[in-house]
Amino acid sequence: MSAVSPARRREVIDALRRGAVPSAGLDLFAVGLDRFGAAIGADLETVAAGGSVFKAVRGEYGSGKTFFTRWIAERAKRANLATAEVQVSENETPLHKLETVYRRLTERLTTSTFSASALRPVVDGWFYALEEDVLAAGDVAPDDASALDRAVEGLLDQRLATVSRSAPAFAAALRGYRAATALGDSATADAVLAWLGGQPHVAAAARRVAGVRGDLDHFAALSFLQGLLAVLRDSGHPGLLLVLDEVETLQRVRSDARDKALNALRQLIDEVHSGRFPGLYLVITGTPAFYDGPQGVQRLAPLAQRLAVDFTTDPRFDNPRAVQIRLPGFTVDSLVELGGRVRDLYADGSAAPERVSALVDDAYLNALARAVAGGLGGKVGVAPRLFLKKLVGEVLDRVDQFPEFDPRQHYAPTLSTTEMTDVERNANSADEIALEL
Repeated sequence: MSAVSPARRREVIDALRRGAVPSAGLDLFAVGLDRFGAAIGADLETVAAGGSVFKAVRGEYGSGKTFFTRWIAERAKRANLATAEVQVSENETPLHKLETVYRRLTERLTTSTFSASALRPVVDGWFYALEEDVLAAGDVAPDDASALDRAVEGLLDQRLATVSRSAPAFAAALRGYRAATALGDSATADAVLAWLGGQPHVAAAARRVAGVRGDLDHFAALSFLQGLLAVLRDSGHPGLLLVLDEVETLQRVRSDARDKALNALRQLIDEVHSGRFPGLYLVITGTPAFYDGPQGVQRLAPLAQRLAVDFTTDPRFDNPRAVQIRLPGFTVDSLVELGGRVRDLYADGSAAPERVSALVDDAYLNALARAVAGGLGGKVGVAPRLFLKKLVGEVLDRVDQFPEFDPRQHYAPTLSTTEMTDVERNANSADEIALEL
């Protein structure tokens, strides 16, 4: 833990104190994920080499699906891939409207150096790479601006030839963006880039400058995704990890919208496997009920066939290379291990590390884990978030700041429904419950 920077440590601890999944540093306390490491590494290598991969992640609420996908995202960024995490929802991001999914993707696009949205720096980096490639060829003098522009246009057409056959507007928008930028017309450049990112209601004047019409639709969205992958690849990012999180929300939408969404998911999977999206790593997450229940995947037989994996066998021998993988969820022992890693990380930045380690030992962590899980009806699987929130905000912070504080004597933990998610609230039947350590 000593190699962790203060800024990284603070970011992780602050997130846990709020009851949130940290956006970085997840490798510091990734408990139980070693079994997936080799398979995920192989997937990332495939994607970086121009292949495409689809993976479905299943797990009960609280099993760590978001943590797991963000752990993959950290590994992807270390391989210089771009990443985007999109929350599927009935109103904000309906899966059957792929143009909306694409828009959310561009809004949440991140790289190892740029946080969301990284679309502008990626596009700017792409044009810079095109210019460098033109100049490296030696056919154009660096001081001949008009010749350089023509050569870059030609190279743009060449690099986007495949995309342009199905979505010529993508290349047209890139040209319009570059032209507006060169003229110093930032308002038009911003508008064209927004249209390229799938934003609706872009001013007609800006669209005329770029030579494009209307808004992005469901069918063009897939071609725009192809174009984005090409731009990422040429700007130094060999691939994109796209996470569609909480796909189980499809079970709660109207039946017609649900059927369209399931078919859109089937279409996406087929396109990934067909090789249409070189450099795409598509990951979805959902609950077992979504994969196995009548209102989810099983509602569309072709989709169920594509995702079928036998989970009746011993979980110890689950195949991490399978198209669908399951997260085992937490036990009291794994919660204690997780708490120990967080305690050690905290102690490493504490002014009193010995006191932190002594008062919050493994025995105390075990008692706190059992108490929180007991307050949630014994459902250990939904306990990690509240366990870590209380460990950091109500125990470690106090031990660090108050020399006389002993959590065994001075802290009586409680659970209140006001601090719970819906899933945690369902596991807990009381408005407030005192926990016994």
